[in-house]
Amino acid sequence: MKIENIADLRVLVHTARAGSLTGAATALGITPAAASATLKRVETQLGVRLFERSTRAMRLTAPGQTLLNYASRAFDLIAEGEAQVSADRTELIGLVRMAAPSDLARSVLLPWLDEFVAAHPGVQLALSVGDRVLDVVRDELDFAVRYGTLADSRLVARRLALTAPVVVAAPAYLARRGVPLSPMDLSQHNCLAYDRAGRPHRTWRFLRQGQWTEVRVQGDRSVDDASLARQWALSGAGVLLKSPLEQLPDMAEGRLVQLLQDWQTESYPLHALLPSGRFVPTRVRALVDFLALKFEDLVKTPPLIPPDATRQTPS
Repeated sequence: MKIENIADLRVLVHTARAGSLTGAATALGITPAAASATLKRVETQLGVRLFERSTRAMRLTAPGQTLLNYASRAFDLIAEGEAQVSADRTELIGLVRMAAPSDLARSVLLPWLDEFVAAHPGVQLALSVGDRVLDVVRDELDFAVRYGTLADSRLVARRLALTAPVVVAAPAYLARRGVPLSPMDLSQHNCLAYDRAGRPHRTWRFLRQGQWTEVRVQGDRSVDDASLARQWALSGAGVLLKSPLEQLPDMAEGRLVQLLQDWQTESYPLHALLPSGRFVPTRVRALVDFLALKFEDLVKTPPLIPPDATRQTPS
């Protein structure tokens, strides 16, 4: 038996999004009883259970997840079609849902996003900012800007930049503690740790003349927010190893000094990640293309391009 009313699938979408029938009912402007009856009707028509129900939450079954992926894509297509027939076809219209790391969003992306929205007043932007890695598919994002290699087969990646972290410190800190001249000198300094996967990153690796040097650093603070790590460095609290993308203005104006410039670090990419197989609205493609051009211009500025962008990083 087939689904008789495609609009019933909106209950599926909103229940998955909210995690409860009550949340779905609120979003749709109906009663929880009506939402429950609609969901049961869809399950009966398909002959499958879409959610595992408990007193605390609604959890998608495997068939429910499959149907959710297709239903979300269908509603995106309908919304895109409505926008295209109701407005000038050259105009970008609709909502773009994106996520980005905290410091990158604040220091680099914000003015670019302002520029894009100003140029396309029909576009609305829903930006999720933070260093917690969101699930692009589950959280129903159009795309996420994220550092690192692609490890999720449900996603496709558009590389925006290739960068290598730099070691920096504020002039006040260097005047107080001295300038490290080699990676081993860092063991005598207060090194600020930025959390990766919930753990402070305190093993820093450097390359020179084909040889890698690994240093275990110590410090009196760590944080899971990259923008706060940079603020600590700016305040003179310690030495920081971090992508230069967000630090370029501070380095150019002397608020942060790049150290150990004769040493290379492990390079890693910055990607725009999009759900694989999902329809990508024109507005989303346009924003990703716009950001790609912006990053292309930005990374031409030293020291953002790694000395050898094609080198292999160690395992």
